[in-house]
Amino acid sequence: MAAAESNVPATNQVVVESNDTEDDGITLMDLFRIVHKHLLVGIITFVVVFAAVCAYTFLAPPKYSATAQVFATYSDSSVQDNNISNINSASTYITNQIQSYPTLATTESVLKPVIDDLGLDTTVANLAGQLTVTNPTNTAFVNITAETGDAKQASDIANSVAESLSNVVEKSLYASGKESPVKLSVVQRAAEPISPSSPKVALYLAVGLVAGLILGVFATLIRDLMATRVEEASDLQDIINAPIMGRIPTDESLQSNKPIIVSNPAGRIAEEFRRIRTNLSFTSKVEGSDARMIVISSVGPSEGKTTVSVNVAAALAENGAKVLLIDADLRHPSVAERLSLEGGAGLTHVLSGQATVKDVVQRYWKPNLHILPAGPKPPNASMLLNSKTMTELLDAALQTYDYVIIDTSPMVVANDATVFGSKSDGIVLVSGRDVTMKRDLKDIAVQLDNLNVPVVGFVFNLEKERKSSTNGNYYYYYYYDEDGKKSKHAHKNSRKKSKHN
Repeated sequence: MAAAESNVPATNQVVVESNDTEDDGITLMDLFRIVHKHLLVGIITFVVVFAAVCAYTFLAPPKYSATAQVFATYSDSSVQDNNISNINSASTYITNQIQSYPTLATTESVLKPVIDDLGLDTTVANLAGQLTVTNPTNTAFVNITAETGDAKQASDIANSVAESLSNVVEKSLYASGKESPVKLSVVQRAAEPISPSSPKVALYLAVGLVAGLILGVFATLIRDLMATRVEEASDLQDIINAPIMGRIPTDESLQSNKPIIVSNPAGRIAEEFRRIRTNLSFTSKVEGSDARMIVISSVGPSEGKTTVSVNVAAALAENGAKVLLIDADLRHPSVAERLSLEGGAGLTHVLSGQATVKDVVQRYWKPNLHILPAGPKPPNASMLLNSKTMTELLDAALQTYDYVIIDTSPMVVANDATVFGSKSDGIVLVSGRDVTMKRDLKDIAVQLDNLNVPVVGFVFNLEKERKSSTNGNYYYYYYYDEDGKKSKHAHKNSRKKSKHN
């Protein structure tokens, strides 16, 4: 059987995806993967942020800035005799005094005359908010900048404040009747600006672009952290380091009561199950036999484990292997219904001693594909599945068939899969996109690790449709005609979508 699988054409061969890297935090590749996974969230965030910045930039009223400059000198007659000591004292005095002039320029003493002279309809506080007054370090300059929505008014305010500040310093600031030791001279009058100083379009757009990108990436990280369900196959490998054996898309054809291998053997989904078949052919045989036991389960219900089980069984039988599919989900049996078989008698009767395997096994589709339905729901499912009779049944089946496929209960329902998995290579977990709970998968990962039962691989079910060629319409690979012979041709995919279980 293994030799037959190894000769499958290269078109059907698959390199199993795996993740062998240790969890060392988020790497650059992880970041790219997260951004790609939640690309829509990132794009929406970027567009919202950038649009908000653009709206502010282009809708905010323009403002104009004008700057007047004054210079401070010491006017006391004592410095006229070129006495070095007096000159140094005057310089120190100016330095100490001029540091307070930026604050002085925004006081009522300076601004009230400005409001009166220019006839401004504003308050001292509002006018002070339109001013920026600075004293450049280690200089005797005071720069007075006014910013308003009117270019001429900005220059008028800056010049008027400069003159009012000079007047207050020279005439009102010091003791009455004495000459002010400090004199402020307007050395640069404010000119009327010809272009607005705000908003700075190029700068704001650049900031919006960078902020949009950063917040977009941040939004994708938050979205990924908040995701409680598996959304991509890589999410599975982040929790359990096992290969992805196959990816089954959402398609209504899988709702049929026939395996896709039977109903549409030339389809792309049938090829995906053949891919899974090829990967399973590399699993180890059960010790003491020439057969392989494939235990198929899922984290929770409605993830598609039965759909995968019947299609994998059909794919193996198609290739000539002798296959027995056992419905061991005694709590919620569905294989018989899935294949439109008689399900009144089955595994329950065998394990309870009411029938033999020969009495209840049914042939399906091909002479080498046998189905053992579950039968009626028993009250003691765990006891029956852990019984000596079940062990003897499996031992006999492994001596008769090439593959024994066991469809078991979801692992959140019961741990039947671990019982069978301990007797084989491990468990094949079927995970449904947006169905598998990450928290449950993490709990199961701990449970399997404690029991030393590995996950052979994942089948990622209900995956979103992906393009397989440049135009997204045609797929090229080997197809199977109704008589089982291979023929190579192109097939146009209809892209029908629906959920399947």
